[in-house]
Amino acid sequence: MNLRRGGSGANELAGNQIREGLSFDAHLEESRLAQRQADKWLISGSFLIGTAALGIFGLPLFLRGIWLLRRAQRIGLSVRPMMVTLLGYLIIIDAAINTVGWALDLVAGHTLLARVLLNGWGNMFDAGYFWHYNELWVGGAAGPGEKAWEVGLILTVFTMRIAAAIGFLQMKRWGHQWLVVTCWMGVVIWVGYVFNMTMYADVRYAGVVFPVIGWWLYDIFYITPFLAIPYLHTVNREIFTD
Repeated sequence: MNLRRGGSGANELAGNQIREGLSFDAHLEESRLAQRQADKWLISGSFLIGTAALGIFGLPLFLRGIWLLRRAQRIGLSVRPMMVTLLGYLIIIDAAINTVGWALDLVAGHTLLARVLLNGWGNMFDAGYFWHYNELWVGGAAGPGEKAWEVGLILTVFTMRIAAAIGFLQMKRWGHQWLVVTCWMGVVIWVGYVFNMTMYADVRYAGVVFPVIGWWLYDIFYITPFLAIPYLHTVNREIFTD
C-alpha cells in the first residue's frame, strides 16, 4: 500500500520486485499481454492516420500505444524494441496513405468525396489532380504518367511494404529482408515520381495556390521510409527469427 502511494517510480520498483519472483513462462506471458495491449492502440492509431483524413484522431491513439510500450520496457518486460515499433508502424502509415489516396483516385474518381478532396488538393498543390479530371477512359486524375504510377505501385510496392512491415513488427527475418527490398524500391519510386512531376511541370504546377514550394513541403514526408534504410542494414539480424 505504501508503495502505491509513492507514485509511478515506486509502482515500477514494486513491479520489478514482484517480477523477479516470476517463472520464465509467467514473464513471457505477461510480456506478451503487454505487447498485445500496446499493439491494439498502435494498430488503431495507424489505421486512422493511414486514411489521411482521420489522422488527427489516430495520433492520440498511436501515442497511447507508444506510452504503454515504454512503460512495459521500464518495468522489465520483454517487449519489442522501440525502434522496430516506430519504423514498422511509420512504414505501414506511409504505405497506407499512398494506397488510400491513389486508390480513391483510381476506382472512385466519380464520387463526391474524390471530387472534393482530390480537386481541392489539386487546386492547392498539384494540378495533376485538377487538370482534365475524369476525362480519361479511367476516371480520376489525367496527368501524364499518373495512372501508370497508381496501378503499378498500389498492386506491388505499397502492398508488399505493408506485408513486410507486419512481418517486421512480428520480429520475423523475412519481414526484415523484405522491408530492405521495399524501402530501396521506395527510393526508385520517389526519384521517378519527382522526375515525372518535373517533366510535366507546365501541367502540374500551373494555376495552383502553392506550386513548386508547396509540393515539396508535403512531398518531403514521402522520404520517411528512407530513414529506415540505415537501421535495416546495421541492426543485429539475429534479433529476428524464422
